[in-house]
Amino acid sequence: MPVTGQRVVRRALGRRLTKLRVANGKSRREVAEAKLGISEPTLHRIETGKVPVTGANVRALCWLYGADQSVTDALAELALGTSREEWWDGSPVIPDWFKLYVGLEASASKICTYDGEIIPGELQTEQYAVAVFGAEQPRDDEAVHRHVKLRMQRQRALLARAPRLVTVLGEGALTRPVGGKTVLDGQIEHLRRTAKRDNVEIRVLPFTVGAHAAMAGAFRILDFDDPDDPDVVYLESHVGALYLEEEHEVAEYRRVFDLVMKASVALENF
Repeated sequence: MPVTGQRVVRRALGRRLTKLRVANGKSRREVAEAKLGISEPTLHRIETGKVPVTGANVRALCWLYGADQSVTDALAELALGTSREEWWDGSPVIPDWFKLYVGLEASASKICTYDGEIIPGELQTEQYAVAVFGAEQPRDDEAVHRHVKLRMQRQRALLARAPRLVTVLGEGALTRPVGGKTVLDGQIEHLRRTAKRDNVEIRVLPFTVGAHAAMAGAFRILDFDDPDDPDVVYLESHVGALYLEEEHEVAEYRRVFDLVMKASVALENF
């Protein structure tokens, strides 16, 4: 299954177990009352991908739901990955709310990004990233170095895997002198080189467009090949992130992204 990292595996397993429960016509309370040793709050955490899951619990749930042996075995095997760590899981630098995103990013087949103010992390040069993290004025001087090192590691892993990347940048992201003119010039040159990759498309939304559909702020849409792994809209703040999976939510952000795509120009023509 095209999933990577314990948090993404938990998400995928939880969704599959939820489908089995719903198809069987059982509520979470009814499952808890079946005396499997799984409480209603625990089942909620399992289904929402918040906790690791044992193979024994998966088999007990599959038995209750009447799943056949092949499905039971496949889900029990998937449960093994709910406690298997990737490089980002053990990092104290990456906040827990962002670790899920890194896992999703590592398994997405396509990532569409809009940002009006800043170059996205996967496209930043090291010097630009240093300026970005330094602007947050961390208390620990070493924090900038650790954050930048991890960002570059994440960037290398993503570009090596080569999913489809489509980015729309506001003109402000290309004109704000983050790190100074020399750093910005180097960043723009890096964007031009990266845009020549077959899997990368970078576009610019000029100021002359005026009002546009994405003025509410930056967002990302992550697509997955597995039909059982729903596409996700990712919205980030300074203290956390929001993951939207409902079809109507994702559809609305796709509509907005399509509108800014149509209003944008190719980087090489900017």
